[in-house]
Amino acid sequence: MAKDRWLEPAEERAWRALQFMQMRLAAELARQLAAESSLSYPEYLVLVAVTDRTDGSARLHQLARDLGWEQSRLSHLVRRMVERGLLTKEPCDTDRRGAFVLATDHGRAEIAAAAPGHVAAVHRLFLDRLTADQIVAVGAAAEAVLAGFPDD
Repeated sequence: MAKDRWLEPAEERAWRALQFMQMRLAAELARQLAAESSLSYPEYLVLVAVTDRTDGSARLHQLARDLGWEQSRLSHLVRRMVERGLLTKEPCDTDRRGAFVLATDHGRAEIAAAAPGHVAAVHRLFLDRLTADQIVAVGAAAEAVLAGFPDD
């Protein structure tokens, strides 16, 4: 039987700091969006994921993978966003059970209105607290970790 591999003190410090930083940032960004826009943080993330795509559309399974969410959670949120007029769903020609998710004009307007405050909060809460070298290092570390996940 393999011996348990525990975290060294520096590893544990880095891991826990990363976990707590991510939780605090998500909570603060959610508060900022709730105070300054009509979007929730998950809605904002979905709209970013859809509008950042070249064709402006995505399949649910692609969005779930990109966001790291369970497909059922995303399906419920997308349904609510469709009801609010932020997204629309269009049938997929190659998969009769599948659909493409697209941002509506209303959804694009909402994210455009929310983005300046969100970006200001990202600067205030994260970027402004780091040096240029730290920003590069964080980006490189995140990309290295993400590169280890399967593309599905």
